Amino acid sequence: MMAHMNESLQNSALRALVIFSGGQDSTTCLALAQREHGKENVECITFSYGQRHALEVEVAQKIAKALGVTHHRIVNIDGYAQLTQSALLNPEIAIQKLGEGTGLPNTVVDGRNMMFLLMAAIVAKQRGIHDLYTGVCETDSSGYPDCRDVFIKSCNATLNLAMEYEFRIHTPLMWLNKAQTWALADELGLLDYIEENTLTCYNGIIGRGCGTCPACTLRARGLEAYRGSK
Repeated sequence: MMAHMNESLQNSALRALVIFSGGQDSTTCLALAQREHGKENVECITFSYGQRHALEVEVAQKIAKALGVTHHRIVNIDGYAQLTQSALLNPEIAIQKLGEGTGLPNTVVDGRNMMFLLMAAIVAKQRGIHDLYTGVCETDSSGYPDCRDVFIKSCNATLNLAMEYEFRIHTPLMWLNKAQTWALADELGLLDYIEENTLTCYNGIIGRGCGTCPACTLRARGLEAYRGSK
């Protein structure tokens, strides 16, 4: 009996849940989590939240399957789009280019990462999982406040207090620029796959994307810098 309990605790410690959108960053995080925890111990959660391109969910499902994820949960929170305005929620709002405008970019979705982390934590606790992975990055992003390290640390502490459960939020890309993220993808053996199959583009174009939106601009610059450094 005691041996069985110890084995269950060990298995719980190994398991991880990845917040997964099917984009470059979350796909890199998924592959990294699989390397660190073992492919069979990594699960994914994807949110349908009324985003501009529902194709994101389909891409996430396809990639998760290709990478051997056996437990992938899709959570529908489409009503979220009724709470706030963003160019990533409303196709009638034109997406600003990188550096255009003042203040926060109009692609900010207020509270999105907090909502995702809360829901992922609820699912993780029910499944006995302590390790959460998310692909947020402060170094080379579009200036989103909920991608900052200080927010993640604060959210981690709040979730632990709220549920009296020890969550460990992993942000392996936090201090990487996009060139370094591509280097990590290459180290994981997935650079070409990520380049061709992920959906990062704000205009909903899989792979290399539209080439003009902020996400595509950062992604292309990073890839060019990484290839130029080799």
